[in-house]
Amino acid sequence: MELLSDCRNFIRGRKDMSEQRVKRDPEGTRRRILEAATEQFTKFGLAGARVDAIASAAGTNERMLYYYFTSKEGLYVAVLEAMYAQFAEREAKLDLSGMPPADAIRELARSIWTHLRDNPQWLSLVNNENLHEGRYLERSSRLLEALSPVVELVRVTLERGTAAGQFRAGIDPLDFYVTLVGMGYYIVSNRYTIDAFTGRNYAEKPRQEAISAMHLDMLLAYLRPAS
Repeated sequence: MELLSDCRNFIRGRKDMSEQRVKRDPEGTRRRILEAATEQFTKFGLAGARVDAIASAAGTNERMLYYYFTSKEGLYVAVLEAMYAQFAEREAKLDLSGMPPADAIRELARSIWTHLRDNPQWLSLVNNENLHEGRYLERSSRLLEALSPVVELVRVTLERGTAAGQFRAGIDPLDFYVTLVGMGYYIVSNRYTIDAFTGRNYAEKPRQEAISAMHLDMLLAYLRPAS
């Protein structure tokens, strides 16, 4: 009985220490939970991810996870929000104002396509959410806020090109942005099935460079004014 009591006291002491650490560093705890959840959701999706595994990897307990995010689904939405915000923030910080409009489009496209290639977690999470038909992203009120600066960057660049006589007028900046992202996304997200179906591996750098150059030519050809 004494040994059992000692074990209980030890566990209780560890729990108290963990909660004290959480209270001292709430933002750090929240960040660690998000990082651990991103790993779990990437590997196992929403259905397969385990709350206890997330809490353990974050160095906290399930109670704190529910305290910060309410539910497993709430945590999943927070992971998606953080992922999209990071993606959009990176592009919105690009300084394209001093570049000729065509070069600015090239820089933006290359930046986005590189990010897609370098972040397989992003692709896995997006693909998983598409299996859910976007129903969890619909709960977020922050996504439009994250996307708006990037679309504004595209709008300003297109308008500069139109004013300089290099781009045709009337191009919807959101449609153009979605098209640009889609070009890079498809090649990365479907690289294994494309390889199996066609025998061409777009994960190889020469293939990446060749198809990126083709995509840029297509985008810029679309932007040119009618002769």
